[in-house]
Amino acid sequence: MVLVGCHVSIAGSIDRAVGRALDAGCDTFQIFSRNPRGWKVKDLDPGLAGAFRAAVSASGIGPVVDHMPYLPNPASPDAEIYEKSVAALTGELRRCVLLGIPYLVTHLGHHRGAGMEAGQERVVAAINRAFADAGESDVMLLLENTAGEKNSVGTTVDDLSRIVDGIDAAGRVGICFDTCHAFAAGYDLRTAEGVDAVMGELDDRIGLSRLRVVHLNDSKGDLGSGLDRHEHIGLGRIGEDGFRHILRHPAVRRLPLICETPVDERRSDTGNIAKVRELAGA
Repeated sequence: MVLVGCHVSIAGSIDRAVGRALDAGCDTFQIFSRNPRGWKVKDLDPGLAGAFRAAVSASGIGPVVDHMPYLPNPASPDAEIYEKSVAALTGELRRCVLLGIPYLVTHLGHHRGAGMEAGQERVVAAINRAFADAGESDVMLLLENTAGEKNSVGTTVDDLSRIVDGIDAAGRVGICFDTCHAFAAGYDLRTAEGVDAVMGELDDRIGLSRLRVVHLNDSKGDLGSGLDRHEHIGLGRIGEDGFRHILRHPAVRRLPLICETPVDERRSDTGNIAKVRELAGA
């Protein structure tokens, strides 16, 4: 048995996301709690937040995962962007509390030429500030590995471990492992040995107890390409055999698996979820 789902829309009202997740055959699902492509955000309507929590409870599926919007860059050397990014992270942590969502996934941004160490320091400071400003809660912030694009922060396990080590509230931070990003960054997930190696590195440097969610995506780019382009499960460079190894690894099999696969005519979200279950032997 695997817990697999996909990213679903909140169009119309946020509580409608639950029905869409059920229609897709999800065991778990991910949302943006707001428009992901802008800085402006409306406060959550308490009635809609309550309706969302009630719908999740009635559905029997979960956990629910929230994803930070696209624009925030907590590694940015630009003071205005940095402050807006901290505010966005703080606000999203609070929204998760209102919605009863246990996990918030964040990208770590780009240092824009200022250097990896400087970028990591800014990310650590941003997270520490956001936790302090948002107040105590049970929401866990999950740091997502990146694909190795130019100036990106958080590409390697070592990068992630340095950031985790700097967080004051250690119990409030975990890892979201994206398979496409890891493969594009040079981690070979096509073999059982490759999957064992990256999971072993995560365990040694960060601890597998911090690994809470997997973004399950195939890759359009080759191994080590640095290309963040997701593909349908089994149709990319990782391939079906790679996903069999990934899905049968004990560290992965126990986790919520979220597909963020393309929207096109080749395969639906329901089809990708079915493919994951097939490859997992479920």
